[in-house]
Amino acid sequence: MKDFSISGYIIDAFNKEIFKGELIVVNGFIIDIIPKDQVEDQYIMPGLIDSHIHIESSMLLPAEFARIAVKHGTTAVVADPHEIANVLGVKGIDFMIQNANEAPMHFFFGAPSCVPASEFVSAGAKLDEYEVNKLLLRNDIYFLAEVMDFPGVINGRSDILSKIESAKSINKPIDGHAPGLMGNELSAYIERGIGTDHESFSLDEAREKIHLGMKIMIREGSAAKNFTPLANLIDIYPNHVMLCSDDLHPDDLLKGHINLLFKRAMFNEYDLFNIIKVACINPVLHYNLP
Repeated sequence: MKDFSISGYIIDAFNKEIFKGELIVVNGFIIDIIPKDQVEDQYIMPGLIDSHIHIESSMLLPAEFARIAVKHGTTAVVADPHEIANVLGVKGIDFMIQNANEAPMHFFFGAPSCVPASEFVSAGAKLDEYEVNKLLLRNDIYFLAEVMDFPGVINGRSDILSKIESAKSINKPIDGHAPGLMGNELSAYIERGIGTDHESFSLDEAREKIHLGMKIMIREGSAAKNFTPLANLIDIYPNHVMLCSDDLHPDDLLKGHINLLFKRAMFNEYDLFNIIKVACINPVLHYNLP
């Protein structure tokens, strides 16, 4: 990458201010920020992050997904390679990571927790607790991906609890998948150490999950569209919310990505710095991303 400088109205997401300045970039890193009186008429802000996605649903390789997504301001995705693991196991995960390393954006992959998704699925591979534990010990695996088997968690099934304990033992986040789960069953699920959910369909459901300690991902993808009922969370619980697409088909990706949710939030007059927090900052903090 060439060294360069760029000026504009810099959005400081942490101090909640916008100021005129110039960024000095050397070897791909911002090494200095210089206040200036005269700057280019443009805004400079952190990159957008999709906090939960299955790249396979786009029917694109990670590098091709990135080629389109970066044009929409996406600089990172938190990806669950569940679908390719269902077909090829660890070999498929390794392929996704290798291809993603060629991309002009950051991919942070998790270890799929439910391969196959259930005993009734005819999958091409299986990841037992030993395989998942080995994956979690790798530096290129950042979290335990969505624990879809919430009945198994609630009922204390040993194999799924072993995967959860492996992640907890090395302080890697654990993603949830709990559509409609509330009350005592939700409490039992969360108490096992599961920290996020992208399956909430109502504000009441999301509120209960947040009050019990979860982070909520507001999902707007090609299939499930939950932004409208959950958008108020951006201003009510800005520290506990992220944005995601989950599954995004290629024709929809061409139209936009997380930037479309950002625009909708701005149109609805939510606080700018809360929007930036949920779209750019919270995934970094939650997943301990570099």
